[in-house]
Amino acid sequence: MIIHAGDVGDPEILERLKERAPVFAVRGNIDTEPWAKVLPETEVVEAGDATIYVLHDAKALDLDPAAAGFQIVVSGHSHKPSRAERGGVLFLNPGSAGPRRFDLPVTVALLRLDVSPWKVEFVDLLEKP
Repeated sequence: MIIHAGDVGDPEILERLKERAPVFAVRGNIDTEPWAKVLPETEVVEAGDATIYVLHDAKALDLDPAAAGFQIVVSGHSHKPSRAERGGVLFLNPGSAGPRRFDLPVTVALLRLDVSPWKVEFVDLLEKP
């Protein structure tokens, strides 16, 4: 599955991603065109034994994810790849797979839920093999 944490920019991107896997996407602050109104501000995704809360900006988190039963929070907004654990909850920002922003890498995150502990790998899409 593919989780998109917002700032989609163009609905064609979601259509192309859906050709590869089921897509769960939320609206980001640049998603202001009429097509984006169908995107929710938050999404709950069940994946294996994990319940994932998805929102664009982690600073807008208005709940206690652990108390609400979430094991993972996925967010975007900063476009900076990061992984942190707080209160037993994995907070993950996959970075940005679109045009380079600022001096940040162009990345996605691969989240493996079939291993324990869960494994996060950041993939730099511009890095040459």
